[in-house]
Amino acid sequence: MNYNRLALAAVAATVADVAYGFLVYGVLLANEFAKFPGVYRSAESGPAYLPLMFCGLFVANVALSAIYAKGYEGGSGAAEGLRFGVLVAVFVVMVFAGVNYATLNIGRRISLELAVAGLVEWALVGTVIGVVYSPAAAVARRPSAI
Repeated sequence: MNYNRLALAAVAATVADVAYGFLVYGVLLANEFAKFPGVYRSAESGPAYLPLMFCGLFVANVALSAIYAKGYEGGSGAAEGLRFGVLVAVFVVMVFAGVNYATLNIGRRISLELAVAGLVEWALVGTVIGVVYSPAAAVARRPSAI
């Protein structure tokens, strides 16, 4: 595992995730979040918590980059990253969007929007990790253990 590439992949993934998050969650879905003031922070109080969110995203992306590096099987970094990102997306959407809909007092519409946004988000993050990490060409394709 190349720690410099891992760190670069984590930083790039975090930047992409923050940009995507601002556009989708901060702009496109803002009106949906506002319908649930007892659940989601308002635009006025939310910014105070952004440093914690950014830190959490970075740590998560370090972990994802390490998982990607350990599971890399050869081939195009973009294609491997997209496959990895889709798997992460399915996990995240099922754990968070599905569980949140069942346990939080939120509507079906926002749950579905969060599910779709999460699928795109984590597929994007996985692709960025795959492109930036780009393992050395000399790495031989490992046979799958599954």
